[in-house]
Amino acid sequence: MPTFPRTPARAAPTCRLLLWLVLAAAPLSVAQASVLSLDSALAKAVANNPELAAARWEIDIAQGARQQAGLLPNPVLSVDAEDTRRNSRTTSVKLSQALELGGKRGARVEVASRGQELAALELERRGNQLRADVLQAYYAALQAQERTQLAGRSLALAERGVNVAQGRVNAGKASPVEATRAQVQLAEVRLELSRGQMEQDIAYQQLARITGSAATDFSAVQEPSRALTSLPASAQLLSRLPETAELRLAEQEIVQREASLGLEKAQRIPDLDVSIGSQYDASARERVNLLGLSMPLPLFNRNQGNLLSAARRADQARDLRNATELRLRSETRQALEQWSTARGEVQAFNQTILPAAQRAVDSATRGFEMGKFSFLEVLDAQRTLIGARSQYLAAVAQTTDAWVRIERIYGDLSRW
Repeated sequence: MPTFPRTPARAAPTCRLLLWLVLAAAPLSVAQASVLSLDSALAKAVANNPELAAARWEIDIAQGARQQAGLLPNPVLSVDAEDTRRNSRTTSVKLSQALELGGKRGARVEVASRGQELAALELERRGNQLRADVLQAYYAALQAQERTQLAGRSLALAERGVNVAQGRVNAGKASPVEATRAQVQLAEVRLELSRGQMEQDIAYQQLARITGSAATDFSAVQEPSRALTSLPASAQLLSRLPETAELRLAEQEIVQREASLGLEKAQRIPDLDVSIGSQYDASARERVNLLGLSMPLPLFNRNQGNLLSAARRADQARDLRNATELRLRSETRQALEQWSTARGEVQAFNQTILPAAQRAVDSATRGFEMGKFSFLEVLDAQRTLIGARSQYLAAVAQTTDAWVRIERIYGDLSRW
């Protein structure tokens, strides 16, 4: 059996103290690492979200289309042989080049350039959408977490009621029915706590998915340091509506459709094919030079159908831009009204309703302990407090939803 050197008696308390500090610090560091902050969630989403990563490729796709649009048509090399007999064969070799007329190449480049700008704006819009999705999922997880915590407090309240009721029953001062009622209340609260924990797990999974994680790698979400204090005024928001990515995208769509209309106009002009070559007549042993010009005659097809479609698409883009502006204005006003109403409800719950409901529970419980109230009054006070907490969480969710709707339109409000 191996032997180990004995620790001096004076060093033993110090070693035990160091070991205790190491063991105590390890869970603390793990707990800190498993708490997800809002900034970390946003950073993870930008780095790992597959939908945003797919949208980034549109920039390179548009760049490739722009490069292709500026290329010239390839020349055509052709070899013709008349007669298969060697001594009487006539062989022609020609090199043809299509010359694009009417500014087709410039029109193609213009359409592709507008496509690049559309891709950049679409990426910006996707980024705003992702930020709003992360905010919505994060605050949903935070509210589910708070709902679970409140359910735990309600459980402690119900357990206190059971203890008080059971104590009065044991002392012969109350009917056993009141203890049964307290047990029923406790069972209901436990079910609410279990339901809250399930909703919290679902909210955590949803947040993990949006941030690009296949599984939940955190145990809790952190209360943001920047509280949702207030939104900008309606006039300030609406004045900056033309700066939003979605409206700029709709306006850029008009520019792109007009560029497509210009391309269709250029397509009405036929291209000119120029060819040069050489012809050798084996029977006469002579070689002659060839020069050719060819151009389609625009008698029937003058691209009038495509031209009409492109013009109507440009008109459609203008109407869609107006519809987008109308929708964004309406959504802004609705979100501000929702924010104002829900914010007032939250303040009312914090300042009046929840403190009053808590005082009512404390008074009813003390009165029941002294034999002044029945346990039905205690239960009623408890249910009022629990209901008020649920309504408070619903009001908080409404404020968060209004904030997220505004950020979905205008982007990060913290940069204003």
